[in-house]
Amino acid sequence: MKRWTLTPWFLIFAVLMLAMTMAIHAYNPILGYIALGVTVVAFAAVLVFSLGFRNYIKSTVRSAADHINGFNAEHLEKYKYPVALVGDRGDIVWCNARFRKSLCDGRSPEGESIKEYISGADIKKIADGEGIDAAANGREFSVFCITVGEGIICYFIEDTYYKQEVREYHSNLPSVALVTFDNAEDFSSDSDELYSEVLVTVENTLQRWASEYSALYKKLGNNRYMMIFTDSNVEKMSEAKFPILKEIRSINVNNRIATISVGLCRGSKLIKESELNARKALEMALGRGGDQVAVIKDNSYTFFGGTAAASEKVSKVRMRVIANAISRAASDSDRVFIMGHRFSDLDCVGAAMGLQCIMEKTFNRYCKIIINKSTSMAKQLITYAENKLENSIFVSPEEAMRWITPKTLLIIVDTHIAGSLESPAVYEKCKKVIVIDHHRKSVNHIDNALVFCHEPSSSSASEMCCEIIGCLDDKPLGYVQADALLSGITLDTKNFVLKTGVRTFEAAAYLRRKGANTLTVKEMFSGSINTYREKVDIVCRSKIYRGCAISYSEKSAEELRRRTKC
Repeated sequence: MKRWTLTPWFLIFAVLMLAMTMAIHAYNPILGYIALGVTVVAFAAVLVFSLGFRNYIKSTVRSAADHINGFNAEHLEKYKYPVALVGDRGDIVWCNARFRKSLCDGRSPEGESIKEYISGADIKKIADGEGIDAAANGREFSVFCITVGEGIICYFIEDTYYKQEVREYHSNLPSVALVTFDNAEDFSSDSDELYSEVLVTVENTLQRWASEYSALYKKLGNNRYMMIFTDSNVEKMSEAKFPILKEIRSINVNNRIATISVGLCRGSKLIKESELNARKALEMALGRGGDQVAVIKDNSYTFFGGTAAASEKVSKVRMRVIANAISRAASDSDRVFIMGHRFSDLDCVGAAMGLQCIMEKTFNRYCKIIINKSTSMAKQLITYAENKLENSIFVSPEEAMRWITPKTLLIIVDTHIAGSLESPAVYEKCKKVIVIDHHRKSVNHIDNALVFCHEPSSSSASEMCCEIIGCLDDKPLGYVQADALLSGITLDTKNFVLKTGVRTFEAAAYLRRKGANTLTVKEMFSGSINTYREKVDIVCRSKIYRGCAISYSEKSAEELRRRTKC
């Protein structure tokens, strides 16, 4: 109930108290005098309360009149749009008839908080601003608030129709979706009949999906499709997390699950612009392993799906092409540096060591690995390499900065994010960059690389480097580099348990032929008894929460990294 409307009730209550006082005095004069005192206090409180609000209203209106030339309540009353005068307490002290009719259904809102009519916004924060959008009584307004002395005058411009038109316009904007059948090759390797059957099932499912949302459907060829939805339908699909992914995954033939990747653009006004952004989104979805929808809007991505494992590519043609491109880039450079991510691990250092040997001995280029030995998590591998090799192959980022020239080639391994590099300064100074990575593609990936070798289906960067080295002249590759590469594969596959495929074991067999020793690799993972105890202690502290084991350590993250060997 409004504060001001309590005053009449207080008066009625005070009159009743006076009548009760007279009745009590008739029975007991002493109690009557006590009741009379309480009644007098109540009358005084009501009087002070009423006078205080009257003065508050007069002060606010007078202050507004002093700051507005020609202020006249009768003039504001004739305004064709709602106007309200708000006090410094945020309550309405005056409004015109249009305000009562449009926002209050004819009742008087004096004493109510203005927040009820400006969608809960703070009146003092929006005063003298550019206005806000508000909704009240089933209508929409643009509200402009101006400070006048002790009060604030609010002007409500109704624009319900125009805002509805804007929403309808945006909801009907075209959203281009590009779809690709991720693992069509898996089904084509068996028989043409099986491939045709699966392909027809996938296309029929996509056609039903397009028909459900009245979308334009077009087959582009080579297992690629284009659909054009309205933005409102894309919003519905986003809320449902794109059930089309689950429908496609239900297509299971010979224990092979079909998957699709979708690149979808929202918010573009032009069809051409939407199609170009949809291509970028599709590339991002494929780079993250496929079986997902990548939605791009205002240069920011939202991802849905991605539950199926990335399909392993059996063909090695792409690796041969990439190896030739790396060969040309190395031949055109004066020196080569290889760098991985911060807190480098066995996979990072192992891949770098394999490439360093080839760059130095096959291409006769000065080549070093940029690494911070104090923060590396592969110290045993670094020590092993320094003991077995005649010359040191590791340099610090500060030392490498002095040798960089415009023709220097930088090869980045085991990461594709500039912010996670061992030295972002080295990357910024190098003009020629090659990226080799197996992690899921990130939004802020390196986009200026001469060669961007990205295989999310590979188990490790070391596996990818084995294939690249195999396509080059690999005669100089020695057992030290083979041990390093095998240790990287062993780390990222958890001893050949996770993310292993045919090419993973082929790479391991290739390294064994090059002299890799599994016992030496096993020693890379050995640690002290104290480290083992700390790991066991952390595991014993774990608690099961929502199906996940959660544990903690009392040591800092930096201390744990220093004590962890691999």
